[in-house]
This record gives sequence, C-alpha cells and structure tokens, in this order.
Amino acid sequence: MTPQVHPCAGLLASLAKLITGANSRWIDCPADPRQRLYFANHTSHLDFVALWAALPEPIRVQTRPVAAREYWMRNGMRSFLATNVFQSVLVSRTEAAGRNLLSPLLDELERGSSLILFPEGTRGNGDEVGEFKSGLYHLCRSNPDIEAVPVYLENLNRILPKGEFLPVPLLSRVTFGPPIRPQVDEGKSEFLERARGALCRLKDL
Repeated sequence: MTPQVHPCAGLLASLAKLITGANSRWIDCPADPRQRLYFANHTSHLDFVALWAALPEPIRVQTRPVAAREYWMRNGMRSFLATNVFQSVLVSRTEAAGRNLLSPLLDELERGSSLILFPEGTRGNGDEVGEFKSGLYHLCRSNPDIEAVPVYLENLNRILPKGEFLPVPLLSRVTFGPPIRPQVDEGKSEFLERARGALCRLKDL
C-alpha cells in the first residue's frame, strides 16, 4: 500500500534543512528505500525532524519517527505536525517498559515502515553518547532481516538548546553509517554496546 503523505511534508522537509543547515553524508550505506531502523544520538527536539528531512523523499515517505507523546501532544500545532505531517509513532515516557511499550513499534515494522529511534531514551548534552536502552535490541531481535543504521547528528544541541524555543542559525551534519544486525550468539549488552560504538565512530569521520 502506498503511504499517504501530507501535502506539507515536502515543504516542511525543505524548511527543516534550511533551519538546521544540515549536510547529509552516507558512509558505506546506500541511500535506498529498504526497510530499516535508523538509530541516532539525541540532544535536541530538532533531532527527529532533522534526520527525517535528511532522508531522500522515497525513503522519507515510508519512515516514521518514534517520539515522546508528552512533548509532541502538548499543543495543537505540535500534535498536528507529529501525527499528520511527520506521521510519528508517539510513545509515552511514563508507560511501563516491555512489550506494551514496543507494541506500536513492532506493529509499524510489520506494516513495512522504517523507524527513526533514539536509543538513549532522553536528550544528552552533546558531549558524548549515553548508554542505550534495550528497545533497539528487542526490535532488531524480533526483526533480524531489518538493517539497523547508525546516524550521528552533529550540532543540533547548539541550534536548538534545551529549554529554548527559537533555533539559532548554525550548520549541522547528519551522517549515516554502515548498517548492523544482531549476531547469532550476541547478547543484549554486547549488541547495545556494539551499536553505540558504531554510532560514536561516526562523530570523528
């Protein structure tokens, strides 16, 4: 089934690129529309918008950001953008962990969507990537044929710092790295550390 794309999506993607000044790089990772889990560092509310906008349109139309319900449902404009334009999968930070939290994400993967994830679970200060929560591991284990692609977002914490409402015009960069999958005998901790390492390595490329 062809995804239903809001008429404003292309305009919003162009506006996001203009605001963030984002330059995209794909390193050992072809930019094609195969189903994937894009996982990135998290330092700003602009993160998922910048990553979503950096995807070529054929990929973007089938890719759904995973975002915090508490932030994006706070007012009517945010709610409209999240649900109608970005077509986000909204999850609650206060919901109990486990299958209930992952169910809407697993449902989207079953429908053939790609997802944008932030496995740190909360925003960092931009100096280093925090420890990963277990959700990425469980999604990859449940869908072993789907590639997990690390994406390093640079400078977005300075463009829209925590607590600010207006972005500062600075340049940023979105770097897509080589895809990974869980190895046969790899445990949760080992996989999450390997995924975090794959993401951190993109910072210096």
